[in-house]
Amino acid sequence: MTTAIPSSRPMSYWIIAIVALLWNLLGVAMFCMTMAATPEQVAAMPPEHRQILEATPGWAQVAYGVAVFGGVLGAIGLLLRKRWAVTFFLLSLIGLVVQTLAAFLVTPAWAVLGPSGLLMPILLLAIALFLLSYSRRAAARGWLS
Repeated sequence: MTTAIPSSRPMSYWIIAIVALLWNLLGVAMFCMTMAATPEQVAAMPPEHRQILEATPGWAQVAYGVAVFGGVLGAIGLLLRKRWAVTFFLLSLIGLVVQTLAAFLVTPAWAVLGPSGLLMPILLLAIALFLLSYSRRAAARGWLS
């Protein structure tokens, strides 16, 4: 039986892990602000955004929470050098996909925002895919245990 000896992690590993944590903490902050918005704050939103928020079903908000908290846990997993980071980045990606589909299929986001409304979701999906891919490569290289 051979034992895999983890190779040394490059500095870029730590930079990516820290940036991933900060990025996902920003997502948690946005999620908390959305969930804690008072009726007055919602009323002060631009009508288009208020319309989308009010049409968002609860299960889509749960998916939003899974996306951001999964991302935070995945980043913490990278910092702790744990293989379960991959699982949490996968959960984060799934949550993001569900949230994005809900936004464009269930709410009036497409009618209100049009094609330009896809820019941020595409960026978010690209980042989530990168973090999942990176964590999988880190696990394959023996950087995660």
